[in-house]
Amino acid sequence: MGGCYSDIRGGKQAVNGGGTQQQGVSEVGHNDAVDLLFKTKGLDALFTQIELSFSASKLRDCDFMSKSDPMVVVFEKKRDGSFVELGRTEVIMNNLDPKWIGKIPVAYQFETVQPLHFQVYDVDTKYHNVAPKMLKLKDQDFLGEANCVLSEIVTTKSRSKTLNLHNNRGPGLKNYGTVTVHAEETVASRNAVEVAFRCTRLDNKDFFSKSDPFLRISRIIETGGSVPICKTGVVNNNLNPSWPPLCLTTQQYVSKDNPLFIECFDFNSNGDHILIGKLQESVADFERLHKEKVGHSFILPSRRKGREKVLKGQLFVDSFVEKQLYSFIDYISSGFELNFMVAVDFTASNGNPRLPDSLHYVDPSGRLNAYQQAIMEVGEVIQFYDSDRLFPAWGFGGKTFDGVISHCFNLNGSPNGVEVEGVEGIMAAYAKALNNISLAGPTLFGQVINKAAEIAGQSASYDYRKYFVLLIITDGVITDLQETTDAIVRACDLPLSILIVGVGNADFKQMEILDADNGNSLKSSNGGIATRDIVQFVPMCEMHGKCILFLCGQISVVQSLLEELPGQFLTHMRSRNIKPIGED
Repeated sequence: MGGCYSDIRGGKQAVNGGGTQQQGVSEVGHNDAVDLLFKTKGLDALFTQIELSFSASKLRDCDFMSKSDPMVVVFEKKRDGSFVELGRTEVIMNNLDPKWIGKIPVAYQFETVQPLHFQVYDVDTKYHNVAPKMLKLKDQDFLGEANCVLSEIVTTKSRSKTLNLHNNRGPGLKNYGTVTVHAEETVASRNAVEVAFRCTRLDNKDFFSKSDPFLRISRIIETGGSVPICKTGVVNNNLNPSWPPLCLTTQQYVSKDNPLFIECFDFNSNGDHILIGKLQESVADFERLHKEKVGHSFILPSRRKGREKVLKGQLFVDSFVEKQLYSFIDYISSGFELNFMVAVDFTASNGNPRLPDSLHYVDPSGRLNAYQQAIMEVGEVIQFYDSDRLFPAWGFGGKTFDGVISHCFNLNGSPNGVEVEGVEGIMAAYAKALNNISLAGPTLFGQVINKAAEIAGQSASYDYRKYFVLLIITDGVITDLQETTDAIVRACDLPLSILIVGVGNADFKQMEILDADNGNSLKSSNGGIATRDIVQFVPMCEMHGKCILFLCGQISVVQSLLEELPGQFLTHMRSRNIKPIGED
């Protein structure tokens, strides 16, 4: 997932330093791919895109041995009275006065009253390994809620509004704390800087080892306060750490002379991070430090008011590169394509296709089963970006006509060609396969992923404009987790993303492992580390819970599908310095 991180592992992982729009936390906010889809249907975006950031004060403490671990969830109230979730922040661990880094994009419409509803939850400890977007809110402790209209925020001089939280579900307390919402207009700019930081001689804050430092960068705003814009990953047990480059966009730092706070913390797993030192710089200062190859000393506020202690620890800028960041639309509109591939689970756990309780049951009334729904809803979105609409389609886990169990067979039954024409071709091949293939098992992804990677690799050798998306639809737990992990790690350097849709009511926890939204990069059996996140897992029930209106009907799963895909696409293109056609 994109960019939605718990502070437990988010404290160990960089946040909002990738320079892509998908580094944000929103579930259903602004998305270039969705905008492009709407425009092809004759609909123009009549709105101003803004981002909401959040802080809170004096939250209620629901934990016995520590402090609450808060997360904000944002809803918009529609005209019919229903609420649509716009997004979630990351989880900040062990903090009653949190400042969240994750921003929630909102389309501000001047002519429309847009009521917003904010809920704050204390995330239970047993869910700390679950990505925020996957959390069930009913399982978390409710800390409070507040309401306002979006125009109330954007029309204030500071573009901030502090709201008192109230809680009709909890004890009758007078004070549940406050939540402050800050709005900033999204500035469309391709300008960015890529900066690599290094520190030396940091103070040690640990007794039995060395500090585990990370940097947090905040922008100082007009009112004198600050808004966090990104943080590095954690370097374990090191007083002279170096970090991979951060990509900061103009939208984040506003101007090269705008002052920024850089704070260095010692990471603690309980969320009580210890300040090692801080300093104030600007992007222009970063450039100067790099050119002059000098460091800037950290300071630490003294207990004496107005006094500061200058520390031995220093911040260095090892690299500083100004660059242009092209958008997803820049690539697609210049001739780049997303090529769709699909793989369908034919294991016996789906149930006998002739019985109504089977996930593969084809209803004579025309009602689509779970597999057909997933193919239709996902395929109709992706085929929009594929010019020839010829899609490779496979099945796995089934016994073919020759009695052999295959974990990668052509869905159309042809020994010569794997491609079918359009979503209709996939649906026809699927229906045909149900009559010719016996359900078997086990559930293995490795061979299908390797086959998709082979196609993507061959294409990349002669056509850099093609990017491949493999949809895997499955009902259960895979039995080749390590082989699948190995295949994904190998595929990370190829123009390939993998979307896994879970159907039925199985336990899909292993799928969440493959989806690196939790901040843990996949590791292969030979020690290789995934260079990027290429997997997005979505349970079918969750997909249908995230619908967006389109004309008189609905396109479900559009947001779920495209939430991370443009960011994965951009990460691949930028890492290889591939530019849109005509921009060389």
